[in-house]
Amino acid sequence: MNLPLFVAALLALLPVAATAYEPKGQVPAEVAAGEWWNVPHAQPFDTTQLKRQQREIRVQGNRLVDDTGRTVILRGVNISDPDKLVKQGKWTKAHFEAVKSFGANHIRLPIHPIAWRSRGPQGYLTLIDQAVVWANELDLHLIVDWHSMGNIAQELYFHPMYVTDKQETREFWRTIAARYAGLATIAVYELFNEPTINGGKLGTVDWLEWKAFNEELISLIHAHDKNIVVLVAGFNWAYDLSQVARHPIEREGVAYAIHPYPQKSPGPYPQTWEAAWGHLADKYPLIATEIGWMGANDPGAHRPVIDDGRYGPLITEYFARKGISFTVWCFDPDWPPQMISDWNYTPTGQGRFFREFMLKQAQAQAQSLKGKP
Repeated sequence: MNLPLFVAALLALLPVAATAYEPKGQVPAEVAAGEWWNVPHAQPFDTTQLKRQQREIRVQGNRLVDDTGRTVILRGVNISDPDKLVKQGKWTKAHFEAVKSFGANHIRLPIHPIAWRSRGPQGYLTLIDQAVVWANELDLHLIVDWHSMGNIAQELYFHPMYVTDKQETREFWRTIAARYAGLATIAVYELFNEPTINGGKLGTVDWLEWKAFNEELISLIHAHDKNIVVLVAGFNWAYDLSQVARHPIEREGVAYAIHPYPQKSPGPYPQTWEAAWGHLADKYPLIATEIGWMGANDPGAHRPVIDDGRYGPLITEYFARKGISFTVWCFDPDWPPQMISDWNYTPTGQGRFFREFMLKQAQAQAQSLKGKP
């Protein structure tokens, strides 16, 4: 959840050049200046780089399942934008290994439109390619997230880093779907991070219009890859799914995203969660792609993430009971609520809690799968 505290630092990083990973077997992006006719077509990801055959994750009823039919619960973390990590010298396999050491089974990649444009599609794809290679080596899955925040219908956004439009969003997902079609390492495409009108300050939008645009994007993705899990967020910063019961997304393979930070609801928990979105888990897969908390006096503390720590046990118990997957924000010492306080990966309060919880769940799952194919 990006806020003004670190916005200036992120934007200051954008012009800095970085050496990008060049994926094996791809056509070089460099062409002579002005020779638009020599720009290569997008190339599929080179799967010969991968060392592991991972389970494919798909939607079945209200569950995520693997290709054996076993239920999959995603428990993982958000890292910061890969472009930011490159510019800070932290885009390394060691970063992914640190995530794995916290017990995570997946990583969400929040790709900001401003970073996508700054690096350019080919330049940014090299980062996603490297994420795929590292994740595959560590048996982690990935969520690719178009990390915009605002009202795309009226092109009003919370901050310039989130500015995009429908055409760029279409092109982003067309590019991603074509390159990574059929790749099990990438499990989920999250179409738009946080739709919001911010109490009318970002205009107005109708659910049916939002529904139609998401269905358009899903059709575009399905033209390349029909098996990918596609994640759709509700309004109010990905909290309000009240329209789904009457007007669900009419496409296959859909799950719904929620960002239930502690101050999004006045409580009591879990009753308000059940009423707002939890009841939908009886019919559709839900993935809480951002959760987390921090103390009121912690660096960067802000609404809606402030809590005294009771939130962690309450929400993980509720998710376990409802079969809801989750991704903690954020595995970066700069972006609150932080899971780590420094680049030595010292865990914060929530970092310690989620590390212990995810490691315990990972160990239990490993034990249950012993002797199974």
